[in-house]
Amino acid sequence: MRMIIITLYKTRMIIIYFVKKINRILKMNLKKFIFLCGILLSFEVYGNSCEVAENSSRIAIAGGSLTEITFLLEAEDRIVAADLTSNYPMMARDLPSIGYVRALSTEGILSLSPTLILGEDDMGPPTVLEQLSKTGIDIRVIPEEHSSKGIIKKISCISKILGISNVAENIIENQINPEIDELEKLSKEIESKNINVMFILGMQSGSPLVAGKGTSADGFIKMIGANNIMSNFEGWKPVNAESIINGSPDYILISNRGLDSFGDINELYEHPSLMFTPAAENNNIIAMDGMAMLGFSSRTISSAREIGIRLIKEYED
Repeated sequence: MRMIIITLYKTRMIIIYFVKKINRILKMNLKKFIFLCGILLSFEVYGNSCEVAENSSRIAIAGGSLTEITFLLEAEDRIVAADLTSNYPMMARDLPSIGYVRALSTEGILSLSPTLILGEDDMGPPTVLEQLSKTGIDIRVIPEEHSSKGIIKKISCISKILGISNVAENIIENQINPEIDELEKLSKEIESKNINVMFILGMQSGSPLVAGKGTSADGFIKMIGANNIMSNFEGWKPVNAESIINGSPDYILISNRGLDSFGDINELYEHPSLMFTPAAENNNIIAMDGMAMLGFSSRTISSAREIGIRLIKEYED
């Protein structure tokens, strides 16, 4: 045990060393890098394999997409708790809560006696994960990939951990793959039409917080086959009216929760940053459940297909 602790300490020190080097190069906030470092270390310290768990009879889930998939696999009877992003299906809302996916509580989780913890890759904070790992609980961080293939991998991984691969294979073959085939046909047609899209998460400091390259929303826009007009920067960023108008989005996507930060749909259309865009002028702002679009569960494929159908129909009209 002492050697393991020493090894983990050395690993952390090495990562922090390189973080500081990168920080000097990119001149970014060190605290943000330390947080990312913690996530990276979680893959090093905690299980991220898809091997079958020894005991999956009592599962605590940190991540709405993982809860959705567990229900999809009809293994919901094993779930003893879930985080606050687990709001679909409706039955998931009745589960005992372990807090927010990035702000979990060690005591809250342990009080439910889970034998297995499934978490999305932003599960945290790292200190809580370290505390939980010392208890011997099987912790699995499920890899995230913002694409149709990534969704299949996620479903397959969870099914393997739970020992029900046959269930996933049947769902993928008869439900997921046909939906992906339809989506890919739509996506190719949309690509040929060069449609520009912007995704708004909400408001920050009076400006729309929009999705740049590498975000879940960027992956969602790519699934549809459209162009993300804000792909000139990484991550989520508040942008001014000039940047949005210059980007000239044909469509604007926003989560229902993000819409609430503007007030209502009418206020969104009249917002100074948006009112002169082609999207606003043509009533092409689409609000939808955020987890359905960005959770990258099976619902993400359905949501992308639904939006894709609308884009094609309205473009042709």
